[in-house]
Amino acid sequence: MKIKQTAGRNTLGEFAPKFAALNDDVLFGEVWSGDELSLKMRSVITVVALTAQGMTDSSLKYHLQSAKKNGITKSEIAEILTHAAFYMGWSKAWAAFYMAKDVWADESTADNAKAEHANKMVFPIGEPNTGFAKYFTGNSYLYPVSKEQVGIFNVTFEPKCRNNWHIHKAENGGGQILVCLAGRGFYQEWGKPVQKLQAGDVVNIPANVKHWHGAAPDSWFSHLAIEVPAKNGETKWLEAVDDNAYGLL
Repeated sequence: MKIKQTAGRNTLGEFAPKFAALNDDVLFGEVWSGDELSLKMRSVITVVALTAQGMTDSSLKYHLQSAKKNGITKSEIAEILTHAAFYMGWSKAWAAFYMAKDVWADESTADNAKAEHANKMVFPIGEPNTGFAKYFTGNSYLYPVSKEQVGIFNVTFEPKCRNNWHIHKAENGGGQILVCLAGRGFYQEWGKPVQKLQAGDVVNIPANVKHWHGAAPDSWFSHLAIEVPAKNGETKWLEAVDDNAYGLL
């Protein structure tokens, strides 16, 4: 991911243009944008390096905020600083904790759970699934892994979220394959018991079979939805899954 940074030029562009260019174009434009390490890993390295030097100023705060944006959760930053404290000094860790506590102060339990769930997957959670929201109970997210040859989408459900009963109709072929990525969820075909799902499970959904799938009440859940090529295929959306029936699960 290419990072566009302008802080150097905005602050020192006239006073120290060479330093500003090195900061914006080399440090962030090349080093931070390298493919060898993720932005999250680079944030970990930077936060620990600055804290080890006792740099508990605006520079550390900026990089703590960046670390949060790059996917480091409240529980992870606490573990990172606790581990580093034994090598860089207890008082330096204390100073960093005071600043980190402020940076992550507005992160709710739900946001933290979502971020931790995202960190368990190779594929992003994606954007809110607004186009199909009327067919879901609760909030879901969608990330297109591939739209060529075969449609593959990462579908993520917040706790208690599930889609309506529906049928993948087709004259020939069709249906859907679910590959579970993270969290815990459910799958059920009409007239059959509910199946519990977890990472690594695969569900083959035949065409023309009424079914639903979604998250467990206390867990985020993600699966790849793979569209099986079909002749005259379409998805027919039906009634929502009954709250009482779901509650019994």
